[in-house]
Amino acid sequence: MVGSVNVDLVVEVASRPEAGETVTGSDLVTLPGGKGANQAIAAARLGGSVALLGRIGDDTPGKLALAALVAAGVDCADLATVAGTATGVALITLTPNGDNAIVVSPGANRALTPADVEATADRLRRAAVVTLQLELPFPTVSRAAELAAMAGVRVVLNLAPARQVPTTLMCLLDPLVVNEHEAAALLDFSGASGGTGSTLVVLAQRLRELGPRSAVITLGGAGAAFAGHDAAGIVPAPRVPALDTTGAGDAFVGALSLALARGHDLDAACRYGVRAGSFAVRGKGAQTSFPDAEDVPIPRGLTRR
Repeated sequence: MVGSVNVDLVVEVASRPEAGETVTGSDLVTLPGGKGANQAIAAARLGGSVALLGRIGDDTPGKLALAALVAAGVDCADLATVAGTATGVALITLTPNGDNAIVVSPGANRALTPADVEATADRLRRAAVVTLQLELPFPTVSRAAELAAMAGVRVVLNLAPARQVPTTLMCLLDPLVVNEHEAAALLDFSGASGGTGSTLVVLAQRLRELGPRSAVITLGGAGAAFAGHDAAGIVPAPRVPALDTTGAGDAFVGALSLALARGHDLDAACRYGVRAGSFAVRGKGAQTSFPDAEDVPIPRGLTRR
């Protein structure tokens, strides 16, 4: 993994404030987070061998984030501390139906440079899969994808937060992973959310036209849609009570990356990812809700190696 490390500051609210409005929330809860750290921990808890390249600040939140990664078994040899810099922070409001809204302050994540990626190129080249997100500086993400792809390593990009990216990067991805809103933004298509299964598969196929070898759209409680060079379809999600959706997408990406690293096809990897994400929404927080290999048994078609 090459990705962000944050702490999540979570407040539960009855409803989110409108512009100029103040609402009262629950006591503040501080939890380890960040898309890179979340996805690394999700894969590690499911039995993967995971290393994370990233940056934290020399502060108490950085120590909290590092401790969580180490406890999950993530290799943190390339997770460096940046002196005089705050660890990244995500401000999260959580409503009673489990939905969240997030604002991220990158902090030390901004300090990870393309030169840092190049310094760890040998480790990148030995990976089965390199998974990336966009909570890091874009040139850093792009360079990591280039180095991995040049070595024949499979590159997974969770394009979040959403932004337009050049075709040169898109063509390195296998798969591109987005949620419904991110897919709509990329395709300039406002009707993605809540579409029918056939519509969402078409949207996944349209994402492939932007350059990636395969594409996945996560659909929350509806599962995921995927399109690859030889198959496309919908993976439904089991019906579960959603307590907190924070980190569910990261659980999906971590599980999907692990399945791909073990050599399984995109359909099977999406099924594994959906099961991991569905488990995660049943607990509060991101990393605190992730399953381990016993919680989410390997689905049919997936075997341990």
